[in-house]
Amino acid sequence: MSSPNKSHLEIISRRPSGPAKMPPLLFVHGAFSGAWIWDAKFLPWFAEHGWEAHAVSLRGHGNSEGGDRLHDFGIADYVDDVLEAASRLSAPPVLIGHSMGGLVVQRALAKRRFPAGVLMASAPPYGLMSSTMGLAWRSPYVFQQMSMLMTFGERAFDPDAIRRAMFSDKTPRDEAAKYDSRMQEESRRVLLDIGGWIPFPVLPPRDTPILVMGAEEDLLFPRAEVIATAMALGTQPVFMPGMGHAMMLEQDWQLAAERIESWIAATVAAPVT
Repeated sequence: MSSPNKSHLEIISRRPSGPAKMPPLLFVHGAFSGAWIWDAKFLPWFAEHGWEAHAVSLRGHGNSEGGDRLHDFGIADYVDDVLEAASRLSAPPVLIGHSMGGLVVQRALAKRRFPAGVLMASAPPYGLMSSTMGLAWRSPYVFQQMSMLMTFGERAFDPDAIRRAMFSDKTPRDEAAKYDSRMQEESRRVLLDIGGWIPFPVLPPRDTPILVMGAEEDLLFPRAEVIATAMALGTQPVFMPGMGHAMMLEQDWQLAAERIESWIAATVAAPVT
């Protein structure tokens, strides 16, 4: 499948006012969203703390090309988008992926050498079957509404159910509602690619540092799924207390940002020159 023209891949960038810490950071969104989900809070915060912070909208998302062909794209296309976005930066970046974007990051790390990866409430490398069946048991209504969103698009679901899937109870309804209108359809081909059980998952090299971060109140990828992801990647998970799936938008989002920054600084950051 042909790739979008390079000029049509949306990358939102925030840079510090002074010398930037290295390496740069590239954030990869999950299903149904775009680069905007990072720019709401995370990108400005990381730039203020000295990092060159970028977020890519995968093809068919946000302002990237391909919205009219969204359902033609597979997970390999999204991996290509991340590799393309990374190639435009000043140096190979740390890849930071959320939800479906976490699985995209895992596969990008397997295809090209990067300094490190961060997986936030990430889809597991072995696919979505376990988490999806678990959601049907944990919250049948949210499961049903997520299925409506996947099948019929953003006009066919109850926003309150999606808020329950994305946020903890601490997040005010009016705050969560600000993001409802920005939700979009996801590629049915991608959901077929990763929706079942993947018996031989694509894994990053064992010597690539990876932070696996879970949210204690996450309905979509609860504790057991996060632990299984960390085990598959040969590391130990960390959990953010009291947070739901969309950690970058939660009331305590800054705690998640601080946890990521401290890990990157301790693991791979180079001195500012």
